[in-house]
Amino acid sequence: MTAGFDMWDYVVFVAYAILILGVGLWVSRDKKGHQKNAEDYFLASKSLPWWAIGTSLIAANISAEQFIGMSGSGFALGIAIASYEWMAALTLIIVGKYFLPIFIEKGLYTIPEFVEKRFSTNLKTILALFWLALYIFVNLASVLYLGGLAIETIMGVDMMYAIIGLALFAAAYSLYGGLSAVAWTDVIQVVFLVLGGLITTYLALNTVSGGEGMIAGFSKVWAAAPEKFHMILEESNENYVNLPGIWVLVGGLWVANLYYWGFNQYIIQRTLAAKSLKESQKGILLAAFLKLIIPLIVVVPGIAAYVMVNDPAIMANLGEVGMLNTPSPEQADKAYPWLLQFLPTGLKGVAFAALAAAVVSSLASMLNSTSTIFTMDIYKQYINKNANDKQTVNVGRISAAVSLLIAVIVAPLLGGIDQAFQFIQEWTGIVSPGILAVFMLGLFWKKTTNNAAIWGAILSIPIALALKFIPIAALEPWMHQMGIATLLSMAVTMILSYLQNKGADDEKGIEISKNLFKTSPLFNMGSIVVCILLAVLYSLFW
Repeated sequence: MTAGFDMWDYVVFVAYAILILGVGLWVSRDKKGHQKNAEDYFLASKSLPWWAIGTSLIAANISAEQFIGMSGSGFALGIAIASYEWMAALTLIIVGKYFLPIFIEKGLYTIPEFVEKRFSTNLKTILALFWLALYIFVNLASVLYLGGLAIETIMGVDMMYAIIGLALFAAAYSLYGGLSAVAWTDVIQVVFLVLGGLITTYLALNTVSGGEGMIAGFSKVWAAAPEKFHMILEESNENYVNLPGIWVLVGGLWVANLYYWGFNQYIIQRTLAAKSLKESQKGILLAAFLKLIIPLIVVVPGIAAYVMVNDPAIMANLGEVGMLNTPSPEQADKAYPWLLQFLPTGLKGVAFAALAAAVVSSLASMLNSTSTIFTMDIYKQYINKNANDKQTVNVGRISAAVSLLIAVIVAPLLGGIDQAFQFIQEWTGIVSPGILAVFMLGLFWKKTTNNAAIWGAILSIPIALALKFIPIAALEPWMHQMGIATLLSMAVTMILSYLQNKGADDEKGIEISKNLFKTSPLFNMGSIVVCILLAVLYSLFW
């Protein structure tokens, strides 16, 4: 057992990198006699099948913030952090049934474009700027930082070089090929992601059991740390502030989930690129099933690492390697990189490729969506309304490159943040309440007016910040703050809408009919199975 990489680890990782770059560049090539247009670059020619959509959704979602951050939260607070994954499965079903039919019917490129059609160009621009800032300074920067942290921990490479390397890798195919390159390479990335994650989980649990296998290891972990296997935390738990008990199921986490899966450009963009609505809904269903197994590869290893670190006999068997970069309650995010040190030669390369796949696929997705929003909602709106396809695609590439450069500069400044997954969720929660309020009312309440929506979105930021910094003990869990901020933003929007239109429907209100939300028997049956599995999981780990 050695720290660092051996020759075969490098061979495996280099083979993975060549495969991803090769596939990405191959699918990006211009077909004979056809030059890329905006639909090709930003929506993959609207040709994605269901299985590519489902796997691409997971690859875009699972990144260093899950592998590193969620494993760190598993180490610190246990299986309760899996609520983000399991509730996401139910959220995906809701998005597939109630949001996608409206988005696809309107032929959208971007989520801000929906805002323009339902409300106004002014509100679209406000929200587009919100998203650009969030993607560059929080999402892109944090993914680069966590990926750099992993490479520094595992390979000893200086973090700045690691961050630059990850950025160049993601840029190499995504800037040229657009969503097509991102989505099709995501299919391969998910294979590495799941395989590498399962290998790491098996190794951790097998080590805990003393070589008796994964099931025995899981039983021992459960027996050694039963407090880590409660989905619903008591108020007395020190981690209640991050996951406030039953309120996780009925409160603020719904804000995070509905915003992320329903109105987040870099997630929803691949569903807009489907061949048809039914194909998109099948992809959503696949992603929901995959979500149910994600905690096995990103949360359980963190809990296993906690048991290993606190068992002197196991630590003695690990020898000197076990003393390198050991995680602690203050540095929980070291849990996953620490586990990778113990993988055998070759498999270490596979597991590291899985981590790289998670980082690079998310970076590529965020870059593509950042460039889509800037190009379609800022450049074509205010700078060059008559831009041809070549100019549009080139601006998309340039804006993605500039966004990446800014994120590379910002990423190292995030050093010292522990449980980065919670940090990302908490600060995204400043922006998401206003966006969610505007979209939910815009979709399902025809009386919502443009002026009211603008004020609701703008005032949501000071409302969220006030709730965050006002020292009221009852509002301490940030999920409570996020839920209350959403309700207040909706109240502001509804009151102003009523005052403006005296209770009449807005002229741009969306007509809703039962036929719009009809889904196939396959989607209905799959959704029922997902709900049953969720009920079983929550009953088991309540």
